[in-house]
Amino acid sequence: MTSAEQPGRGGPLAGMKVLEFAGIGPAPMGAMMLADMGAEVLTIDRVEAVELGSPRTPGFDLLRRNRLVTKLDLKSKDSQACALDLAARADVLIEGFRPGVMERLGLGPELCHARNPRLVYARMTGWGQTGPLADRAGHDLNYIALSGALHAIGRNGGPPTPPLNLVGDFGGGALYLVVGVLAALQSRHTTGKGQVIDVAMVDGALSLMTAFYGNYASGRMSLERGTNVVDGGAPYYDVYQCADGEYVSVAAIETRFRRELYKRLGLDPDSLIGQDGAAQRHALKPKLAAIFMQHTRAEWCRVFEGSDACFAPVLSIAETAAHPHNVGRGALQVIDRITQPAPAPRFQGTPSPVPRPPRRSGTDTDDVLPRWGVDADTIGRLRAANVLA
Repeated sequence: MTSAEQPGRGGPLAGMKVLEFAGIGPAPMGAMMLADMGAEVLTIDRVEAVELGSPRTPGFDLLRRNRLVTKLDLKSKDSQACALDLAARADVLIEGFRPGVMERLGLGPELCHARNPRLVYARMTGWGQTGPLADRAGHDLNYIALSGALHAIGRNGGPPTPPLNLVGDFGGGALYLVVGVLAALQSRHTTGKGQVIDVAMVDGALSLMTAFYGNYASGRMSLERGTNVVDGGAPYYDVYQCADGEYVSVAAIETRFRRELYKRLGLDPDSLIGQDGAAQRHALKPKLAAIFMQHTRAEWCRVFEGSDACFAPVLSIAETAAHPHNVGRGALQVIDRITQPAPAPRFQGTPSPVPRPPRRSGTDTDDVLPRWGVDADTIGRLRAANVLA
């Protein structure tokens, strides 16, 4: 079996074919998740483009794991026709260009659906396919800025804090892409027809903020950063520095968990419960901070071991693989000498296959294109025209 042969890999999405037009950020992660669950994902890289994504070294670009990769010059009419042939054989198409780009390439939804009415056509953008900002450039931070999420994240008295690109790109983008694709596939099972999915990161970030919109409307959430329970305003929901400079997290929201937290810290729970809300943060937080500074992070881990105090050490990326819980669950895997998160979620009946490392552009052209219905003459003609790598 060649490296490009996917049948039999297993997973809940085994047998599904996904055509991905290479991009950065949320679309690759969404495609990675589908591939992790067993879908056969064929990525079309652009001939004229440098390696997309960061880092630039292909083997380290983990969002591109589990792919089959070919390379086409989409400015060429012959390459566009080839891409349309591939879309005709796909279950799902994923693209992350600005609105109108796929139409200009002759690969818009109408043409693809004319060839393949069952195609689920997923469009990943920051602002969406419509609206005043639809054709404007942007990145994760801009999208979450318009959602209210960025304004709410940060220390009291400080500026909004960029939360990596987890909220817009990966939470509001990739995860909603996957949910949309799976929902459209279920709808196709009922109706027999595919459809277009407009996945906008600003929409996804707004959706992630739903609970907080309700809290604000009810008066239970302040717009002042760092004064609410889950934004670090409450003394029992925060991170604290230890004697060795490392940090620990506590999130003892419920009363019974706070009692356990205070007991393990050597404090009297009865004297603190009811006097430890966000309004009392200025009095209690310095007290807790002073206590945590008395021992190292490792010592506090031993103090809280086996407790329900909602405690955990704050680990760096370099430390996560050694934590006993991550080890016990096999939450990280070493693939091609690179430690990386295992596929999630987990399936008992159809477990996801072990991921394969990212591959270089064009690696799978000769193996996979014939399996996707592209004949040898077409491949030869494209290669001779220097539009297929």
